Amino acid sequence: MRQHPLRLALLFALGALAIPSAQAQHKLKQPDAPAASSTTAAAVMKDADEVSLDDIRNFTRVYHIVQQAYVEKLDNKTIMNAAIGGMLQNLDPHSEYLDKEGLDELDEDTTGQYGGLGIEVLQVDGMLKIVSPIDDTPASRAGIKPGDTILKVDGMVVDNQNIDEAFKKLRGDPGSRITLTILHEKSDKPIDLSLVRERINVTSVKLRQLEPGFVYIRLSQFQEDTATDLDKKLGNYIKKNGAPRGAVLDLRSNPGGLLTTAVGVADTFLDGGTIVTTKGRLPDANLHFDAHPGDMLQGAPIVILADNGTASAAEIVSGALKDNHRALIMGRRTFGKGVVQTVLPLDQDHAVKITTARYYTPNGTSIQAEGIKPDIALADLSVNKADTPPQLIGSEADLPNHLVNEKAATEDKHAADDDGKLAIEDYALSQSLNVLKGMALNRSR
Repeated sequence: MRQHPLRLALLFALGALAIPSAQAQHKLKQPDAPAASSTTAAAVMKDADEVSLDDIRNFTRVYHIVQQAYVEKLDNKTIMNAAIGGMLQNLDPHSEYLDKEGLDELDEDTTGQYGGLGIEVLQVDGMLKIVSPIDDTPASRAGIKPGDTILKVDGMVVDNQNIDEAFKKLRGDPGSRITLTILHEKSDKPIDLSLVRERINVTSVKLRQLEPGFVYIRLSQFQEDTATDLDKKLGNYIKKNGAPRGAVLDLRSNPGGLLTTAVGVADTFLDGGTIVTTKGRLPDANLHFDAHPGDMLQGAPIVILADNGTASAAEIVSGALKDNHRALIMGRRTFGKGVVQTVLPLDQDHAVKITTARYYTPNGTSIQAEGIKPDIALADLSVNKADTPPQLIGSEADLPNHLVNEKAATEDKHAADDDGKLAIEDYALSQSLNVLKGMALNRSR
């Protein structure tokens, strides 16, 4: 299995610091990675076991067999790139060899700007699995969801032999059309979706008032500017509306992003304590991040909405707030990506993205392949308005000659209707708001 570079900054990510220019002329981001200011590919190889002459002979023999006997003629560069890629893709789903195109895509993903459909994908057993669609993109508008599988791309069946070609087709010039054959999770009937690629300019932070005193914060990914943008938008909201009594932090279908951004976001809501630690074989892979004083919500309760598309950096934030008893998590178990990748430059146009560490929540827990279990489990449900005949009398206010409440002018008599509307639009969000109100009420006593 291996992860492809279509993501927003590495399919779910963890860290992103630039490789110093002294090591590479091309400025690289480190998606999912601890900083490695003194680490190069040569340093990684330094302690490697020696390769036997028999192994070298076998590699050379296989190389020449492919060169001479493969059904189609391949140039030496293609064969060597395939050999390098094969070595990495058999390590884990996230290690890979990056050429210039891959590096450019990585930079695009980090900034959230590229031409494509707006989906995070992962190769699993020769198939392209959807990790998450990005908000307000062709993929999300078409109804693609976490856990879906791409069976065909423009009629081409996706398999081990053409997985790279299929993946590359997902990106393209804005305005160009592509047809995906999708199998939804828990369905046995594939469907064809005709999509038009767009210029994906993802705004990772959205913020609005749910009702007076309660704010909704949606983070769709962790880009370079997400933490700064969050602080700015939340600061403006507080200046206009006053300190919130509670907040819903929506991390559903958030595939991750940059480690430094995840740390910054968690720091926004914490007044102290550990955020995350990383541990690996290299000294530079062992990192520890603590929160600084200054919780922008001043201790107001937080409910985090999570699902199976909440991954990597989004899991770091969830784990940090959960373990520090700062937030309650509602929804589904998260994706479970608890490993860290570092980008190591080979030359100006090539690099290796390789798993170098595991990360741990403040309680010392690894969520790798386990995910984070929600405090309140909530299935992926929806609410539909019931078909009921109109009622002539539904309340005292419908009776003739009823007495008017003297405070009616100051009361919102449609509050219940608004709650019902929210439940129809987003059931999980409506439930999180109800829980948040209870937490805020308990805090005020």
